[in-house]
Amino acid sequence: MPSTVLAYSGGLDTSVILCWLMDEGFDVHCVYVDLGQPGEDREAIRRKAVDIGAKSVHFIDAQQELCRDFAFPVLQWQAKYEGVYLLGTSIARPLIAKVCLRVGREVGADSFAHGATGKGNDQCRFQLAAESLDASVKVVAPWRMEKFRRKFPGRSEMIAYCQDKGIPVKASVDKPYSSDENCLHISYEAGRLEDLTVNGVELVEFGMGVSPQDAPDKVEPVTIGFESGVPVAVDGRRLGAFEVVSQLNEIGGRNGIGRIDMVENRFVGMKSRGVYEAPGMTLLYDAHRLVEQLTMDRDLMHLRDRLAPEVAEMVYNGFWYHAKLDALMALSRQAQGPVTGDVTLNLYKGNMQVAGRVSPNSLYDEGIATMEGGGSYNQTDAEGFLRIAGLPGRVQARSRPREY
Repeated sequence: MPSTVLAYSGGLDTSVILCWLMDEGFDVHCVYVDLGQPGEDREAIRRKAVDIGAKSVHFIDAQQELCRDFAFPVLQWQAKYEGVYLLGTSIARPLIAKVCLRVGREVGADSFAHGATGKGNDQCRFQLAAESLDASVKVVAPWRMEKFRRKFPGRSEMIAYCQDKGIPVKASVDKPYSSDENCLHISYEAGRLEDLTVNGVELVEFGMGVSPQDAPDKVEPVTIGFESGVPVAVDGRRLGAFEVVSQLNEIGGRNGIGRIDMVENRFVGMKSRGVYEAPGMTLLYDAHRLVEQLTMDRDLMHLRDRLAPEVAEMVYNGFWYHAKLDALMALSRQAQGPVTGDVTLNLYKGNMQVAGRVSPNSLYDEGIATMEGGGSYNQTDAEGFLRIAGLPGRVQARSRPREY
C-alpha cells in the first residue's frame, strides 16, 4: 500500500484530502507544523485526524525556526514582494515542506502531499522546496488531479462529503473569504474579496489587531533592539525570535499597525487580490531600516536595495533552497554585521514615527553633517569633486543641441 505524508491543518481542504487519499488506497501520515497559528485547538485537530483514519499524526513546533531562520533573513534584505507584501505565507511554505519531508523519512512515506490548489502560489513553493531538498521526492497534489476536481468542483461538495463521512468542519458554503495564518501574519483572499469593488479592509474580520480608527487616542512608544541586523529585544527586554514577533504583534495590533490590500502578480501568471495584516513584522521592517540608515555603508545599502526585489521574487515564487538565494543570503549576513542599535517608534492609529535611534556603530558624524559654521567638512573640496563628476556632462554638452 502506498504511503504519504500530508501537510495537515485540520481545516476543510486538508480534512477532505486526508479522507480522499485514504479512499484512494494511501496510508496517510498527517503533519501539523506549528507556526504560531493563534486560537487553534491542537488536540481537536489531532483527534479529527485520528478519527478520520490517519496512520499517524505528528505535531512539530517550528515557531522559533520560522522567525529566526526564515523571516529574519528576509527582513534583513528588506524584501517586500512588489514593494508591499511582507511574504508571511511565502516564507512559511519551504519550512513546512522541509518538516514534512523529515517526518516522511522517519515514517517511511513514499510521497509528500499538500492541499494547495493548481491556481495558487503555494503549490509552487511546496513542490519547488521539496524537490530542491530531495530530487527523488514524489509530490501528490490532489487539486491538480482531474478526478479529485470532478468529485469536488466546489465547497458545497466538500462540505457534503464531510457530512457523509462524519467529519466535523466549521466551514460554510457562504463564507465570504478564506484565510491563512501564522505568527508572522494573516492573509485573506478569495470569496467576496475577488470583487475589487468590495472594500477588503471593511469586509475582513481581522484577527491580529484593531482598526486604526479603534486604536487608542494616545501615542504608544516601543523600542526595538537589533544585533547584526537581527531583532533581539523589545523595550529593553531580550527575547527569542518568536517572542520578539509575538510581543510586537500585540503592541502593533492594538495600535492598528500593518494592514494592506493589494492586487499582486502570482507566479502562475494571474493577478489576484489579497488582504494582509502583519503588525509585528511591519514594525520590524521600519525599525530595521532606521538602524541601517545609521550603520550601513551607502554603496552597500544601495546595492542591497537593488537586489532586494530579486530576493522577494525568489521567496514569493518558492526558490528558497536554490543556490542563488544561498549566495544572496551569504551576502546579506556579511552586510548586516554593523547593523546594531536601538530604535524607538511612536505608534498612533496605524502610523509609525521615529522618536529616536542610537547605535554603537553609527556612521553619522554630526561634525561632518552640521549645517552650522565650523565642523570638519571643508566645503571648498566640493569644487574639485564637482568638476570631476561633471566632466562627462560637459563633454557631451558640446555636441548636444541646446534644449533651453
